[in-house]
Amino acid sequence: MGEVRVKVRLTNASDEALARRGQLPGDQVRSYEADALVDTGAVSLIIPARVMQQLGLMTHYQRTVTYADGRRERVGVAEPVIVQIDGGTTSEDALVLGDEVLVGQTVLEKLDLVVDSLNRRVMPNPAHPEGPVVNVKRISQAPFLLSMPAGR
Repeated sequence: MGEVRVKVRLTNASDEALARRGQLPGDQVRSYEADALVDTGAVSLIIPARVMQQLGLMTHYQRTVTYADGRRERVGVAEPVIVQIDGGTTSEDALVLGDEVLVGQTVLEKLDLVVDSLNRRVMPNPAHPEGPVVNVKRISQAPFLLSMPAGR
């Protein structure tokens, strides 16, 4: 079995929001397309610094990452990007490191995609043929009660 790659389109989420509001022409929305490595062992989306710069993003905080060999390092976390894979769309903060775009588990879960390692591809979750489903823990069904002081 070899590596799994997928075509991904990354878009500056702030640009996208401004364009939807009519405050930025659509042709000025910054995007980047890549043949990304899919890594189910990685949690987050990873983009190189050059991609962050091309998208016009900045880092908005730092996070410590642990590599497979046990090393730890503080890296920047870029402002949100819109991630499009195989017709599905989600938004995600991205860790800034390395030299290629890497799609981690959170993007796969948000888009309800599964990895077919044998055929080296990403595909829609066959358990959900009607489309992507996001798993949510049960929430309280108790009604919201508002206590009001008695009138005087």
